[in-house]
Amino acid sequence: MTDPYRTVAGNATAGFVVRGSEFVGRVRPVDSVEAAEAFVERVREEYADATHNVPAYRVRAGTDGELLREYATDDGEPTGSAGKPALNVLQGRELENVAVVVTRYYGGTNLGVGGLVRAYSRAVKEAVNAAGVVEERPHERFAIDVAYDDSGTVRGILESEDLEFDAEYEQRVSFSVRVPVDEAEALRDRIKSATSGRAAIE
Repeated sequence: MTDPYRTVAGNATAGFVVRGSEFVGRVRPVDSVEAAEAFVERVREEYADATHNVPAYRVRAGTDGELLREYATDDGEPTGSAGKPALNVLQGRELENVAVVVTRYYGGTNLGVGGLVRAYSRAVKEAVNAAGVVEERPHERFAIDVAYDDSGTVRGILESEDLEFDAEYEQRVSFSVRVPVDEAEALRDRIKSATSGRAAIE
């Protein structure tokens, strides 16, 4: 999948109080199901004192991004009153590679299913609005392992392409590169050519 998709521009939080109950929506862009689940778990651990932590995510999965994985749960709220409304907002905004968790601290007054649907939807909408929506291109990551003599050449190529990468300098130099899917093959070929095939690319 190389087509652009809509996602949130960054991490954001939005909160409000409804009849004594505090709702806090937290949203972030993610690049895998594992990253989405790790984010959900972190929020649950950090806010373990909350009455509910309701997650939802939509993530392109599979090697070619051909599968759209969607997940939501009510986390103890009445069935259909929390997770589904949260996911519905992400679907309605056509967002992908995004995860959200809405934290609720119960305030002593029952809101009813309709009230919960409105509150959880609002928390996600406000968090998404706070983050902003952008159009993103699918990316992939790969590793480049080279001797020191070739590291300057490889680094120069990555910087000239304005790519996001990390470098580790040990006995050899290892680069972890994030590159748009539709440019990845050309980049691999360019690095192999510039290093006369000495670069190990995984």
